[in-house]
Amino acid sequence: MALPGKIDLNDLLVFEAVAQTGGFTAAAARLGVATAKVSVEIGRLESKLGVALFSRTTRKVALTDAGQTLYEECRPLLHELIEAIERAGSRKEDLSGTLRISSTVDHTALILAPALALFAHRHPHLTIDLRTSDRVTDLIEEGIDVAIRLGWLADSSFRAVKLGEFEQYVVASPAYLQRVKPPNTPEDLLSFDWVALTLLPTPFTWKFYGNTGEAKTIHIKSRFRVDSPGALRSLLQQHVGVSVLDQFNAQEGIGSNRLVRLLPEWSLPSGGIYAVYPPGRQVSAKVRSFIDFYRQYLNELKPTPKSI
Repeated sequence: MALPGKIDLNDLLVFEAVAQTGGFTAAAARLGVATAKVSVEIGRLESKLGVALFSRTTRKVALTDAGQTLYEECRPLLHELIEAIERAGSRKEDLSGTLRISSTVDHTALILAPALALFAHRHPHLTIDLRTSDRVTDLIEEGIDVAIRLGWLADSSFRAVKLGEFEQYVVASPAYLQRVKPPNTPEDLLSFDWVALTLLPTPFTWKFYGNTGEAKTIHIKSRFRVDSPGALRSLLQQHVGVSVLDQFNAQEGIGSNRLVRLLPEWSLPSGGIYAVYPPGRQVSAKVRSFIDFYRQYLNELKPTPKSI
């Protein structure tokens, strides 16, 4: 699409990507094109405008004063134009364009990927770009439309919609429980081999709530620590000890009879499942549609944990 003065809209979108990511290679990765194409389009835009938009060194690419001004003035206009196009397109039955989603590796493998397969089948003209990482993704830098995050959100400038909740279960393998007496109270866990998930804010402190309203807090020591829920599930299935797993990872092991839920009469705080997206602009039709779809998908999941 050409703008007045024969400036191509695509060139401006490439310019925005370079400005946000700080480099031609990173911008190319976000846009899914070759680095050389990014360089050519930025050069073409600078030539048409008659100014340098970036200062280039061997280490980094930075906006010039002219580039900074263009970025600040054009960015909101670009997004308004794109959103207007998407709103017009949303009046049709199907969605189109690219939906960029991020989430953790384990949640994607267990829940999000099957859901996206169904969502993609319903919208055959929509391209889905799925990013997985256990680190917190920078949505703006990586051009993410929506991130699915689990747990307890820290305060931030991003907007978030709660899609559902998940429970936390104390679990161990049947083989491990043949070597120890199953716990009757949370305090009994202190004598067990505990595997700590270091991703959690307090992996060694747990507050349990009994069916009668009683609350107990325990502080556990652990010689085995891991930074991935999937790795934790695998270790527990290898009979190394006891730990807490989120509902989805626990169900994966429970469903195959490789894990058992302990202390079912005691509950742990539930975590939230959130759709997080950048602030400052209207949510696009494809993001709104996915959020609504995924909320319903999660609500239809019915856990049936086996316990002792």
